[in-house]
Amino acid sequence: MPRPELSPNTFGAILGLLAFAVFSTHDLIIKQLGGVYSVFQIVFFTALFSFPIITLVLMRDHKASTLQPRHPYWMGLRCISGAASGLCAFYAITQLPLSQVYAFIFAAPLIITLLAIPILGEVVRLRRGLAIGVGMIGVLIVLQPGASPLEAGHIAALVAAFAGAMVSIITRKIGKDERGVVMILYPMMTNLILTAMVLPFVYVQVPLHDMGLLALDSFLVLIAMALLVAAYTRADAMVVAPMQYSQMIWATLFGIFLFQEYPTWSTYLGTVVIALSGFYILRREATSDVSSTTPVSKTRTRIGHVASLRVGHVLRRNRTKGMD
Repeated sequence: MPRPELSPNTFGAILGLLAFAVFSTHDLIIKQLGGVYSVFQIVFFTALFSFPIITLVLMRDHKASTLQPRHPYWMGLRCISGAASGLCAFYAITQLPLSQVYAFIFAAPLIITLLAIPILGEVVRLRRGLAIGVGMIGVLIVLQPGASPLEAGHIAALVAAFAGAMVSIITRKIGKDERGVVMILYPMMTNLILTAMVLPFVYVQVPLHDMGLLALDSFLVLIAMALLVAAYTRADAMVVAPMQYSQMIWATLFGIFLFQEYPTWSTYLGTVVIALSGFYILRREATSDVSSTTPVSKTRTRIGHVASLRVGHVLRRNRTKGMD
């Protein structure tokens, strides 16, 4: 009897689940290393080990053009935002339970929708406005202001979500004008230069075992990105994007069995509220007469890592090659 074939959306969803499982494993390694090394040192080596592989990707861009950005001010803001997002996300991972960090990262679609109003000219009407408001209530549920002290890790997680959302919005604004190599190279160099400037003040000798973990961590990000590219190539964004919420399962398992961290009811409740709000915004963008820029559905790279290679760049390059 012939075995039934998976539909493209089902296969894409499975690939998305695998991608976010790999991202969670990457975060686990960051959390373990964060007990020994400064976040600046971790980001430096993670970016450094990503450099050779990303360079190979850049070498495949044969388009004859300058490496000078066409929108230098937006590019500068994008580079600084990307560095802030990576550094703050890594710091939050080392300071907070993964479940709390993910809750804040899940709020990024809400921030993207808000930033799209002044930067992209997006018109947000009542329903998406209410979804943003409900999602922000979810953030407050996780934070529990007044009930528990606000730590530096919480602030870092919020900054990571905001800065990551800024990167996504700027990418949406200038991505069609800038070469993919420019969009990748400048943020990558910014990460390396900024962390290299701080590195002499925080450097700790790295044994071979930990150096291997740093290299593995960089490789895991690239594997996750490749899985996301494959997922978005095969399936609709509405199917793949919600797979990011599966990270909460990994966060719970890692927290309980490796760090003796038990998420509170407020973390779970707030995460559900944030996730439902984000999913509703994504669903509304899929309606042709609601969003003119679709900023959330076009954000296909997980916020909070230091690799400057983004899913959208690879998908756009693949579509261009297919038309040649």
